[in-house]
Amino acid sequence: MSDTLHKVRCTVNGRPATFSVEARRTLAEALREDLGLTGTHLGCEHGVCGACTVLMDDAPVRACLVLAVQAEGCAIRTVEGLAAPDGTLHPLQQAFADHHALQCGYCTPGFLMLALAMLEENPAMEEAEMVERLSSNLCRCTGYSGILAAVRSVMQA
Repeated sequence: MSDTLHKVRCTVNGRPATFSVEARRTLAEALREDLGLTGTHLGCEHGVCGACTVLMDDAPVRACLVLAVQAEGCAIRTVEGLAAPDGTLHPLQQAFADHHALQCGYCTPGFLMLALAMLEENPAMEEAEMVERLSSNLCRCTGYSGILAAVRSVMQA
């Protein structure tokens, strides 16, 4: 294996970012280890659980399946970019708290980013589509009802 480093320039949470990685490093690893953005959680590392979901050019992606070099020139958004600079929670974050949509919290960043993409794409999404899309991420603790209620409340706001 080669340990040649590739320079990646992108935007992360609205700020320019540059990091150097081996070609085999995932975006999740680069976000966590090179940029210190540990809100992107690694769960299954096979793209099944969704804990590592981030937005790449406004589309939700599994950061464990995306190579960091693929982020070249892209706009990446992570859970760390949701709250306002003064610490005010994003409406989705507040709704998750209000509707008890988190317990252990491990899956929460991935759900927040997936829900954000869904709401930005279609703020008037039908219930069946919302349920189907959110079911692509796994949660072992909440039973999903709080998550659905939280996203629904933001849709209706």
